[in-house]
Amino acid sequence: MKFSRDSLPDNHETVHDPSRTVFQATKAGALYAIVVFSIGFILGTIRVLLLAPRLGETTAVIIEAPIMLAASWFVCRWCVDRLDVRRTVSARSLMGLVAFLVLISAEVGMGAMFGRSLVDQLDSYGYSAGAIGLAAQVIFAMFPVLQVWRRFGKPLDRQNTATL
Repeated sequence: MKFSRDSLPDNHETVHDPSRTVFQATKAGALYAIVVFSIGFILGTIRVLLLAPRLGETTAVIIEAPIMLAASWFVCRWCVDRLDVRRTVSARSLMGLVAFLVLISAEVGMGAMFGRSLVDQLDSYGYSAGAIGLAAQVIFAMFPVLQVWRRFGKPLDRQNTATL
């Protein structure tokens, strides 16, 4: 008896479609940013309401940043595995760039919802707490590439890195 799934194309091809690779990396980057932003919203609320009034904004961010980075590391790994992002520096760099842009866009949008102008948001990066937060976001964006090197020792062999 033949089932409909038997006629589906084999997804385990040796040749990789560059457009599929770009799509997977883009989708993974967006998902990565959305999940991390959601976690950050919860932790940011705790930081603003409970920690910052008692410890100061900079100390509160210093406490929050490592927690966010640890969560980001695991979310990144989950997204890469779930969406099957290739082990190439270019695919993972695209994922990190998309994640960074989505995260910053969400942050700017959230700030606007609370009446904070774009100029005020950019100005905040000039202060300790804002600079620490921005540094953590840059590290967050680098995690997809860092995980290639950490988990596999190197990207895919040279013959397979010609495409994304």
